[in-house]
Amino acid sequence: MKRICGPLLGLAAVVGAVPALADTADVPAADRSVGSMLTNTGDAPVSASLTAPAAAIRDSAPAPYCDLSAQDTCRVGGLDQGEGAVPGLAEGVPGWDLARLAAAGPSPDGNPAALALEPDLGADGTARYRLADQGCGLACYPPGSGIPDDWADHVPADQSRTRGFWKQAGAVKTESLLFLGYFSSMTVIKLTKDTKAFHFKDEGWFGKDTDNIGIDKLTHAFNTYLLAEFLHDRIHRRTEASAGDALTAGLIASGLMLYNEFSDGIEVDSGWSIQDVAMNFAGAGFSVLRNTVPGLKEKLAFKIEVIPNGQIYSHTGKKHYEQQRFMLSLRGAGFHQLDNSPLRYLDLQVGYYASDFTNQDREAGIEPKRHLFVGVGLNLGELLFGKSTSKLGRAAYSVLDYFQVPYTSLRYDTTGRFGN
Repeated sequence: MKRICGPLLGLAAVVGAVPALADTADVPAADRSVGSMLTNTGDAPVSASLTAPAAAIRDSAPAPYCDLSAQDTCRVGGLDQGEGAVPGLAEGVPGWDLARLAAAGPSPDGNPAALALEPDLGADGTARYRLADQGCGLACYPPGSGIPDDWADHVPADQSRTRGFWKQAGAVKTESLLFLGYFSSMTVIKLTKDTKAFHFKDEGWFGKDTDNIGIDKLTHAFNTYLLAEFLHDRIHRRTEASAGDALTAGLIASGLMLYNEFSDGIEVDSGWSIQDVAMNFAGAGFSVLRNTVPGLKEKLAFKIEVIPNGQIYSHTGKKHYEQQRFMLSLRGAGFHQLDNSPLRYLDLQVGYYASDFTNQDREAGIEPKRHLFVGVGLNLGELLFGKSTSKLGRAAYSVLDYFQVPYTSLRYDTTGRFGN
């Protein structure tokens, strides 16, 4: 694949941002005997043991209560004061992320982890949640506060509802077949043009003597990374955060891109490149790390920026590559110490792009330039949609987790250039 595929660029637009506390699909079902129930016991409602069967909780619980192993939300207390009405809970609060609680282990007194409402409401009047008897060691999040740190948490393998690669891959069978069909169609199109027998080609890495000074390699990494992120989002939700879902997504994405690479092996001006394959695996690997290492998804992003040119956007060729800038962004919003600081809207960037490597530039004797840069970028996703609870706002937040808006950064690069 020698350019960014349109459908891959559009993936981030359909990968919804993670809900404030947990997606309802992440809440294990009652038949897994992992119940989460809130009861009115004193100053604050607390949950029953995560290890108690849902039926036992239901039979022993004083009313009113809210059994989140059987439903997704709790109504505002005081409306009917009946089953499901829990004092202090806002209407529409999403289900708890039981995977995160299970991973927390027992409380100091040896009892299984439980949920509780903080006795004091937040400054904005919303209830804040913590693990009972454990303070805020895992942090407290008001409803609608954005992506939490627990997206990387998973249900242990021995408790996972969907175990093993093939069962988890089945959760995205339709999506995988659609991408397989898309890549196959690209191969058919290539067969209508000039081709040659399947062959290999050593394309190099980032040298000035390479065709695209390494930008095509970063394109491979980003494409595979984006595909793995899309697949993991689906698998994570549909398998209820089963252990190994990030690795499953990474392997599927790598396999699809490896399949597509074989079509490059019949192109006259290209070939099957081990460098491309290595970058595909690197992109998938970063996605696996980002979705398994706690806090990494919130703190570090792999982004692309596309700078408009005279044609606004070039779909193919070297001018297409000249528009692209790739970066790793350390997100201020990922550090809770900066929650009340303007620094949460800024990212520290380190990245790369290249210029002056078109055929016309080379023929004119212009030396290709490699730009390794550091800079500060504005996190428009956090600024505009960080606290959004709407589907549109969450989708926009997710898109901006993968794309840096042009002209929203200040950078200094290895050629001495300062600016955007």
